[in-house]
Amino acid sequence: MSRRYERNMKTLSPEENTKLREFKVFVAGCGGLGGFVIEELGRLGIGHITAVDGDVFEESNLNRQLLSTMDLLGQGKADAARERMLKVNPDVTVTSIQTMITAENCPELIRGHDLVIDALDNMGTRIVLEKSCEKEGIPMVHGAIAGWYGQVSAIFPGDRTIEKLYPKDGEKGVETELGNPAFTPAMVASIEVAEGLKILLGRGNILRNKLLCIDLLDHEYECFDL
Repeated sequence: MSRRYERNMKTLSPEENTKLREFKVFVAGCGGLGGFVIEELGRLGIGHITAVDGDVFEESNLNRQLLSTMDLLGQGKADAARERMLKVNPDVTVTSIQTMITAENCPELIRGHDLVIDALDNMGTRIVLEKSCEKEGIPMVHGAIAGWYGQVSAIFPGDRTIEKLYPKDGEKGVETELGNPAFTPAMVASIEVAEGLKILLGRGNILRNKLLCIDLLDHEYECFDL
């Protein structure tokens, strides 16, 4: 095994680490959450990552979005994910798709993947993503952030967790009101990747039908049954 992955050992078996190369993971959004999610998936050695985002970098992204740099302002976030991984782990194939996720294109975009990770910033698209995952029979990891707070849940086809958490007509999350520092997306993305890894490998207890709520201001971490 390549020395690149030797520090994965003991946490993962050699067989598990090799198996990661076979998985295809779809990351919806390449901003605050998505940048960290893609970085960690790639460093773990996930074989194929599809990075989807129709947005471009703005100066206001620089405080928290791992993929954003001064020289990339005005350029596409999804393409930046591919270029970043070429520098970090060229053994990982990143397919970048510079488009917004819609009810019309989502089923086709996610088809054929083993896992979908939600790194979106609005409720409406999350609902679309969950419905498409149910249609295609793909498990999904949900994550959301706002200020000092974050949440994570593992969603399997038929669970309809997003419908329980968000009003159908909601479009914007509360991060606009509470702000979005660098540390919250980094932490929530890491938990999302850990949940995704457990789903792919069939290990440990996952957050299915549960919602992990994180309060970094008062260090309160609660897991609620849904």
